[in-house]
Amino acid sequence: MGAEDWVRIVVQWLRLGVEALGALIVGLGVVLAAGLFARALLKRQTADFNAIRLTLARYLALALEFQLGADILSTAVAPSWTEIGKLGAVAIIRTTLNYFLSKEIKEEQAGARAHAEQAVAAKAMGQ
Repeated sequence: MGAEDWVRIVVQWLRLGVEALGALIVGLGVVLAAGLFARALLKRQTADFNAIRLTLARYLALALEFQLGADILSTAVAPSWTEIGKLGAVAIIRTTLNYFLSKEIKEEQAGARAHAEQAVAAKAMGQ
């Protein structure tokens, strides 16, 4: 077995580890968001789920980064043009998803800040 074979094996194990980490992050995000959702239902606070959505979105965005890293690793050692093409398509899709997730997170955070500032201002005027 030559050096290139060893490198290929190490990279494939590394890719598997990065993919597993990405899946673990998704799982953690889903469990945490489900817990927050259940707690909101039990407290009958179902009017606004944005905080829960933002929590899950953060985990999904992070997991997408790890999955993209795993895809890059899979083509790191002597890729074919077909593999490069597939990586390009997957990278575009995942990057686009991540962009829109990040954009939505920022918009929701800005809206939450504005709402909090309005509540503080209204409270101050009421005193």
